Amino acid sequence: MAASAPKFAPLVPAIEPAPSGRIMSLDVFRGLTIAAMILVNNPGSWNDVYAPLTHAVWNGWTPADLVFPFFLFIVGVAITLRGSGLSATPIKTGEPTGVAKRPDPPTLSRIARRTALLFALGLVLNALMGFEGPATLRIPGVLQRIALCYLVASLLFLRTGPRGQAAWMVGLLAGYWALLAFVPVAGRSPGWLDAERNVTALVDRRLFGAGHLYHETWDPEGFLSTIPAIATTLFGVLAGHWLRSARTARTKTLGLATIGTVVMAAGLIFDRAMPINKNLWTSSYVVFTAGMALVLFALCYWLVDVKQVRRPFLPFVVFGVNPIAVYVLSTAGGALMDATSYHRMNLRERVCHVLFAGWTSPPAASLLFALGYVLLWLAAMSVLYRRKLFIRI
Repeated sequence: MAASAPKFAPLVPAIEPAPSGRIMSLDVFRGLTIAAMILVNNPGSWNDVYAPLTHAVWNGWTPADLVFPFFLFIVGVAITLRGSGLSATPIKTGEPTGVAKRPDPPTLSRIARRTALLFALGLVLNALMGFEGPATLRIPGVLQRIALCYLVASLLFLRTGPRGQAAWMVGLLAGYWALLAFVPVAGRSPGWLDAERNVTALVDRRLFGAGHLYHETWDPEGFLSTIPAIATTLFGVLAGHWLRSARTARTKTLGLATIGTVVMAAGLIFDRAMPINKNLWTSSYVVFTAGMALVLFALCYWLVDVKQVRRPFLPFVVFGVNPIAVYVLSTAGGALMDATSYHRMNLRERVCHVLFAGWTSPPAASLLFALGYVLLWLAAMSVLYRRKLFIRI
């Protein structure tokens, strides 16, 4: 008689072969990004965080500023590799691949449903993180931006080919740069980019109202700055086309790494004309972070899918196959800890103080708490992975 399955799943379940044709490196890259999100978003104390794990105050970048654009890049790659789960009917029979198509109604319905669910989940998370009533509910957010980028990139994937998608990407970046560089705000000369007096902040205040933004008068995930974030997603869409080509694995890897290096250098050069700035999601920030994403993805692809080095990366696969679920649950858990008081501290600070603060420095204790929180969710997601439960939106 076969032995029964263990009652509890191990922290990292046994590795299984990837389905035929599946690019496991995308799961690894996605899982690495999600793990970094949880780490950055959940220190033991916001007053004691190592500098690389904090976002740049304004201009410039830190490793923490790479996480969100990496995820949007991954969304774009997945749209192409999976066809976004989409189908489309050619406008005319006999058209070559990559020309404009007319999406069928079920496809549009799936896009709309996913977009609406992501946006709604984002609003729910915003409510959990400090809801004082409808008049102060933050409307923009991380999942809201992902939803809008997915929506537009999916439609462009269906309606255009790689050349059209590249043209849209360049057009979005050039148009957004022009808005920031040439539109004067509040009597300041064009190109003045402080936190409150720029065209993105002005649009967000007019569109949402000051009470619905992350900061009093501006939002880092606002409406207008989502335009260049769509371009970030399109970088991923184009990378997906490259991977789907008939080129050899070596050529694909070298191509991703080479193009990524060139794009990253272009972003640094562009920084001289318009600063790299995550809060504004400037065009230079898009180009620079897309280059970084291409290089890191090339490394993941070479190690995981070409060289078949998989076991060390399995924890990231566990995160990568349930990315939205673990992001939503971990964020909700963090909000619950912040809202729960215990002995004049919130639960997050109390746990950090009891477990780590007594034997190490405050920043190290804060980091250890964050690492422990990542491992906690790895254990939870490993149960789903072992049971083959993948929560799709």
